[in-house]
Amino acid sequence: MAQIKADEITQLLREQIANYDSKVQVDEVGTITSLGDGIARIHGLDKVMSGELLSFPHGVAGLALSLEEDQVGAVILGEYTELKEGQEVKRTGKILSVPVGDAMIGRVVNALGMPIDDKGPIATTQTLPVERLAPGIIDRQGVREPMATGLKAIDAMIPIGRGQRELIIGDRQTGKTAVLLDTIINNAKNDLICIYCAIGQKRSSIAQVVQTLTEAGAMGHTIIVAASASEPAPMLYLAPYAATALGEYFRDNGKHALVMYDDLSKHAMAYREISLLLRRPPGREAYPGDVFYLHSRLLERSAKMSKARGGGSLTALPVIETQAGDVSAYIPTNVISITDGQIFLETDLFNSGVRPAVNVGLSVSRVGFSAAIKATKQVGSTLKLDLAQYRELAAFAQFGSDLDPLTQKQLNRGQRLTELLKQPQFHPLTWQQQVVVLFAGTQGYLDDLRVEDIRAFEDGLHKYFATAQSGLLDELTAKKQLDDDVRNKLHAALKEYKAGFVAELQAATA
Repeated sequence: MAQIKADEITQLLREQIANYDSKVQVDEVGTITSLGDGIARIHGLDKVMSGELLSFPHGVAGLALSLEEDQVGAVILGEYTELKEGQEVKRTGKILSVPVGDAMIGRVVNALGMPIDDKGPIATTQTLPVERLAPGIIDRQGVREPMATGLKAIDAMIPIGRGQRELIIGDRQTGKTAVLLDTIINNAKNDLICIYCAIGQKRSSIAQVVQTLTEAGAMGHTIIVAASASEPAPMLYLAPYAATALGEYFRDNGKHALVMYDDLSKHAMAYREISLLLRRPPGREAYPGDVFYLHSRLLERSAKMSKARGGGSLTALPVIETQAGDVSAYIPTNVISITDGQIFLETDLFNSGVRPAVNVGLSVSRVGFSAAIKATKQVGSTLKLDLAQYRELAAFAQFGSDLDPLTQKQLNRGQRLTELLKQPQFHPLTWQQQVVVLFAGTQGYLDDLRVEDIRAFEDGLHKYFATAQSGLLDELTAKKQLDDDVRNKLHAALKEYKAGFVAELQAATA
């Protein structure tokens, strides 16, 4: 009979104790105690973390948002009709992530990064967390490259730089989405990947955006993240964070991306709805810090990265809808204080035919002309002041009939500059075209023309420079500034074109 020694038994016992953890899989499991409106209350998940992904039965996912003393409040992502009280919920130990990568370009996805455009699965294995810390000060550099929108009124007076956060604010139906779509169409040639995030819009409106961008040939550099009004509040809440994660992939790989949130007013509403269902303070005037944090942690992720981090950038264009032009209301002022400036679109200007309806007095870019091309700065720096003075004078002049010649001259110039800044939708201009036409306006070449002839003057000017003055445009592109030589050539070209234009007008009226 084999003798078993005491030290062998001890060794066996030690091995079994050492391997005990590896053989036994322990899941932390909780139980659904109440269910309704896409919110589940769970008992038993003592160690769950805020923002952690939870696994519900039938393959349904959830997000732990409200950690209370005796229970966890979670929002359910997706279909929750098959879930019942008493069912088990497991921790996953993971933070919610979305698929990212070059394969996402040209696709329409939902708030979880899943394709919804009937073009099949997206071939990417990379993912990024929906919530990430914003880059620190050392990892950033100053904003100094232009992010052109193609709109004269914005690029010349309120220039936006790559890595900036510029708020677009205005009432309903003032052309906020049109500014975003023009920017996407303009950047097809500018090596900029655009991410359009639709929050709480009708599905038909989102389909129209996709169709517009497809017809303009702009879907080849665009990703659309759609969370329509018919989707539950958690999807609307997650959509902008998912869109930002998509943009961060390009930013962190040394590329340039632009993310647009259309609009954050509906995002705040979705968050309030979730808060009320979770029985948390709903983030209104009574507890404003909540909504401020909601948007600040989103917008802080947009940055121009330092050279050591690849020099990529993520620019943000959030949209906020005001009620009756009230810029000082609670959510608008919250977002204004987070962003680097705002473009205010005014209902009265829009209704009077000034489109884009940019209010020069209330619009500002805190980065200013440090992000603009020097030639644009040279023609645009006086333009904003001229127009602001004109608006003040026009309001004052309607009360009096006798005006001195200087005031009359300012009014005439202002009328023509306002007309010059009007731009048809989906017709963005290059910075060279903008410089030429604004140089003509600010140097007085339009002062003796009728206001109704200015549209024709501008259209003809672009054609004339594209054909007869292409060499001058090339010189302007190379120098990127208006030195004495370029100025003299511009004056000579404008005099020649204007003489021909006036002669044509006289011939037509004769």
